[in-house]
Amino acid sequence: MKISIEHLAKLARLSLREEEKELFVGQLDSVLTYMEKLNELDTGTIEPTSHVISLSNVTREDMPEASLSREEALANAPGHTDKFYRVPRIIE
Repeated sequence: MKISIEHLAKLARLSLREEEKELFVGQLDSVLTYMEKLNELDTGTIEPTSHVISLSNVTREDMPEASLSREEALANAPGHTDKFYRVPRIIE
C-alpha cells in the first residue's frame, strides 16, 4: 500500500520541508512493511483484547446516608445568601 506523504501532511495540516518528506517517506515505508508482515500471522484463534491485563472495578455497595445540611454546604462558600451560593454576575 502506498500512501503519499504530501497527502498525509495535508490531512494533518503540516507543512514539511523536502528533507523532512524524504525522512518520513522512509519511516512510513518501514512501518507499513512491518504491518504487512504482521498481517501474515494467523490470529484466528486469539481472542480480541482491549487491555493487556484484565481490569475490574472495585466498587462498594451504595448505602444511603445523611447528606450535608444547607448550612454545612454553604459554610466554606466565599459568598452566599441564606439559601444559595452567590456567584459573580456574568450577564450585563
